[in-house]
Amino acid sequence: MKKSMEELLILDDGCLPLLLAELLKSSIKEDKEIAKECVRLFLIDPKTNSGVFFPRSMQNQCAPIVLTFCGLFRKATDEDGQQLYYSCRQTLVSILKSIAFSNRTRYFGVASTAHLIVGLYKFVREIVDVKLLIRLKSIYQSPASLSTCDLRSLRRDLQEFSLFSLHLLAAIEDHLREKGLSLPVNLDDLEGGNNPCYLVEIFQFHCEFSRLVINLKRGLRCLEEVIWNAGGKFKFNTGWSMFLSVLKELHSISKLYSDGEECLSAAFREYPLAINYLIRHLKRGDDHLWLLKYDSAIDFGSRRHLMVMMFPEVQDDNEKLYKLLIDRSSLFKESFELIAHVKPKSLHSGLFVEFKDEVATGHGVLREWLLLVCQALFSPENSLFLACPEDRHRFFPNPAQLKPEQLNLFGFCGRVIALAVMHKVQVGIALDRVFFLQLAEEELSLEDIRCADPIMYRSCKQILEMDADFVDSDAMGLTFVREIEDFGSRKTVELCPGGNNIVVNSKNREQYVHLLIQHLFVKSISAKVAYFARGFADILCKRRLAKSFFQAIDLKGLDFALLGDDTPILLKDWKAHTKYEGYRETDEQICWFWKVVEGMSMEQQRELLFFWTSVKYLPVNGFSGLPYPLTIYKTSGSDERLPSAHTCFFRLSLPHYLSLAITQQHLSFICQRHVGCSFGFV
Repeated sequence: MKKSMEELLILDDGCLPLLLAELLKSSIKEDKEIAKECVRLFLIDPKTNSGVFFPRSMQNQCAPIVLTFCGLFRKATDEDGQQLYYSCRQTLVSILKSIAFSNRTRYFGVASTAHLIVGLYKFVREIVDVKLLIRLKSIYQSPASLSTCDLRSLRRDLQEFSLFSLHLLAAIEDHLREKGLSLPVNLDDLEGGNNPCYLVEIFQFHCEFSRLVINLKRGLRCLEEVIWNAGGKFKFNTGWSMFLSVLKELHSISKLYSDGEECLSAAFREYPLAINYLIRHLKRGDDHLWLLKYDSAIDFGSRRHLMVMMFPEVQDDNEKLYKLLIDRSSLFKESFELIAHVKPKSLHSGLFVEFKDEVATGHGVLREWLLLVCQALFSPENSLFLACPEDRHRFFPNPAQLKPEQLNLFGFCGRVIALAVMHKVQVGIALDRVFFLQLAEEELSLEDIRCADPIMYRSCKQILEMDADFVDSDAMGLTFVREIEDFGSRKTVELCPGGNNIVVNSKNREQYVHLLIQHLFVKSISAKVAYFARGFADILCKRRLAKSFFQAIDLKGLDFALLGDDTPILLKDWKAHTKYEGYRETDEQICWFWKVVEGMSMEQQRELLFFWTSVKYLPVNGFSGLPYPLTIYKTSGSDERLPSAHTCFFRLSLPHYLSLAITQQHLSFICQRHVGCSFGFV
């Protein structure tokens, strides 16, 4: 292989491409045919995807020669030259698709990064000038006239633009690093022909980036005008989705230049209506998490949609759903047995949940089951998690030792939490920062433990801020050790080898605090975090996205999806999103109903809402975030009949009560937790 590569490099260095290009200009037909046949030896047959002469395993090593051929034939005016350029270009595309970045230098041999930048940039400019700008303009000027063929061509152009840009970016990064510079680069630092990093193509690539951003802004402005003029009620045109595809490529390029990210962020900030509209029409299958880097322009609904797109699509066909029949008296045990050990793929279509001896089925029961299981998982009785002292909705794994078989409970928990996100159910649970950051595989700092352990936070803060002389006096009597509880007994462990003999002083106190945090909040729970992460990944479309999921979203975004709104319910908002069937808003039964609700405690209101909808924690945007309005339905019956609920449809059946007192008596009864969790019908 090495010898073959050396021979190919000799051919390239020996000016073979130039000689063949000259031979093609010959007036002698036989000479031209020989030249064409020689060029074809380096090409890939598009029909078989194999080399014409070289085996496919060696074909990638022809990259530098094929790149040179492309440069020589690009401006050909005769038919033979144009055809050879097209064939060489297709071969280069095929080679670039299969070249891993770690092997770039291997396949391009001794070709300088400057040579690669010059050669690859020409393709980028060609695609932008001849194809992308024209096609983008047609999208925002006349989207209705776009044919399926037009969209297919645009997708192909984008794929090639992405491919050439990817390798051009790698070549520029290599070039800058060879000269001692890192990304992002400030173009002002490269000014001047004497600068060793100067290449006009690096500046021109920035111009192409800017031109595309400007054209995209025009397109986004046009889309916002369409949305405003139509009041949001118009059929989505597939062509608009191409804007996000282009934005994704520009996002990659923006990391190269110091002003790139701000330039692109401005487009998101200026046209949030269009951006959020496009996000809400994204389909599964692609990696869309890069959009969360621009979260200031992305609203809650779009953030949740992006997260849900990482999960399989919930099926409407009950036959495809994984069925659970649960006995309420052993809910936790049976749920664990049915969820923890089943193959992940069985859960990807969604769940169909029933409780034994109850008629209720459907989405309402699923929401109730998820909430009840989460309450059990995070309850103090199970000792799996600890609640933050100052925020009892926020949890992290209990550092106390567990038996090895108990670790499976964390895998089960990861699956359940992922299922809650997948089914868009807020369960009133939030992950603490020390837990969240480890799922994202990021380092913890002192500030990160502030909520989990305020006392430890203040103690560490005090150690770091103490007078150096006082710390050095050993008045605190601290060494690099900590005490832990090991199945009921306490023992001392060293934070580092020989820690028992290392006294904390002003020079090593930062290291002491760092090691203490690592032992308390990382090492002690690492196995539990790993099991949780594995369970969470089981539910995603692709397991490899688990780390990316937690790295791309922020803690606030996950809070939106899991915790929901734990603030008091706004009665005005509740009324505004309630409609009536059989009643009118002014009927005395309805007036009594709302008067009773207004006098309830916050917990009673949540129990009533849960009885009515199986939703205990509203989305962050309140009742407007629910899939449909709530309904109060007039039902017949005596004053002794209690209200009933069809939780799937958010419908409360309210009898025609004859007094405020009776209304209050019956509503108070159904707001008792043991009733609210088992009384609804579907």
